[in-house]
Amino acid sequence: MSLLPIASPAAVRRHAARLARRFRTDIAKMLALYAGASAAALVGPWVVGQFVEHALHHTLTTSVISHLTLTLVLSSLCNTALNYFARRRSYVLGERVFATLREEFLASVLRLPLITVERAGTGDLLSRTTNDVEALNRTVRFALPEWTVAIVQTVLTGVAMLIAGPLVALAGLVALPLLTLSTRRYLTYAGPGYTRERIAYASLFGSISEAAEGARTIDALRLNHRQRKRVESHINETFLSEMYTLSMRLWWFPITEANFAFSVATTLVWGGWLYVHGYVSVAAATAVTLYVVQLTDPLDRIVAWLDELQIGQVALARLIGVADVTDSRDQVTSTPSGERIVIDDVRYAYRDNHDVLHGVSLTIEPGERLAIVGPSGAGKSTLGRLIAGIDVPREGSITVGGVSVAQLPLTEIRTHVALVTQEHHLFIGSLRDNLRLADPAASDTQLLDALEAVDAREWAELLPDGLATEIGTSGYAITPAQAQQIALARLVLADPHTLVLDEATAMLDPRAARHLERSLAAVLSGRTVIAIAHRLHTAHDADRVAVVIDGRIAELGTHDELLRHNGEYATLWRSWRSESPANS
Repeated sequence: MSLLPIASPAAVRRHAARLARRFRTDIAKMLALYAGASAAALVGPWVVGQFVEHALHHTLTTSVISHLTLTLVLSSLCNTALNYFARRRSYVLGERVFATLREEFLASVLRLPLITVERAGTGDLLSRTTNDVEALNRTVRFALPEWTVAIVQTVLTGVAMLIAGPLVALAGLVALPLLTLSTRRYLTYAGPGYTRERIAYASLFGSISEAAEGARTIDALRLNHRQRKRVESHINETFLSEMYTLSMRLWWFPITEANFAFSVATTLVWGGWLYVHGYVSVAAATAVTLYVVQLTDPLDRIVAWLDELQIGQVALARLIGVADVTDSRDQVTSTPSGERIVIDDVRYAYRDNHDVLHGVSLTIEPGERLAIVGPSGAGKSTLGRLIAGIDVPREGSITVGGVSVAQLPLTEIRTHVALVTQEHHLFIGSLRDNLRLADPAASDTQLLDALEAVDAREWAELLPDGLATEIGTSGYAITPAQAQQIALARLVLADPHTLVLDEATAMLDPRAARHLERSLAAVLSGRTVIAIAHRLHTAHDADRVAVVIDGRIAELGTHDELLRHNGEYATLWRSWRSESPANS
């Protein structure tokens, strides 16, 4: 089941109403054009009815034929012209509405708390940004305009039927009860069916992307068969969900088509009976029968596109549902006074009753360089994430300048504490664009200074187009080490007072990493730096070292103090030196 929320039908209707109000002028103009085109199309059946009436009474003169033919030609030309402009305006409007929805969705995704994204997994978010966006694209660009045209044509044709021959028009309503009942039944099950289908695709995308990303691990652990069974089960669920929605269409569409044919036949018979008994003219009977035939096309399109609208509604509910993810923190309006970080009896668990941090307490003074070391799985990175405000402690508190991190808005936290990990990402665009993610107003001089701070200016200036060089998956090939330097340069530009570096130089070789850290230290002088690392030269250069063992701070002190203590840190240091003789 999707961990990201799905908006309720009421929320979808409110969102659609808000969009309608925003574009109400464009919608009014579009509807006016469609109404004009539909009105022009109604002239045809009336003209045919007049032809039949005059022919029956032997009054079909050359003059009458000329006038009726001219009326038919003019109405056809008018219908064609108005339809062209109406469709053009509707497609332009559809593009604008879709662009608005896409931008709103992107803004919602970028506002998501990182912990929410991680817990939801990649599959759900990936399916929303691809499958659901594509479904909504088709709905907004094609389904909505076509459905709008069909609605307008249906209403105007119904009015024309009542005007031309109200008695005859009654026969056209004979199929309405069955059509209404079948449609209501379809709509009752369509929404849940398409929701299930979207969630199935999300699970499938997630399992496939995870299998692709972890292919080497799966192969090394010989988990190929289990992973294949998992993917196959998701494929099977996707197939069953598709079959469910297909079965709904298979029984609903034939019933609808049969209703249309029944309406035409009933109107023809009923109109003929009324004419024979002198209740209506042959012109009225003919015109209404042709209107019913003409009504079949817009009603058919309403039915056909209603299915697409159901898919679009579900896609929209999933897209705007992302905006329902709010920062669950009890936010305060207080501003941190100072930069001191106080960690008080912090406990944290990824799963209930399985704490990975146990009563951690620590005070970090402004400008201090603290190294957090320990064996893998000890809880170092978890502690760094809590300090950076990515998640909040289960118990205890972490404060910055006297204000709890758990009560600061995410945007506010980022101005105080920033986290950089060994994971990094380059976006498709220029090097300049990638760096300005941290500071959109930064000048080229500031960008180059940031690159120089992380020892990257030299190679950056040698790129084919300098800062304008396109990088990312489709651009200039950037090495992992260079990508890490770009991530660190963003950190320099972001300029927070506290930096949490979680293996931030892990992609560099030891000598380059040490040189980079020293260069970075010179630039970040006066700032608080919390370095989480396996390379213990970072601890050697730190003001204090916190040794984390099994979710607890086992030792705390300077490098020399901990070596003299001859405890856990001394053991780690000797082990690291023996494994890395180059650091001797």
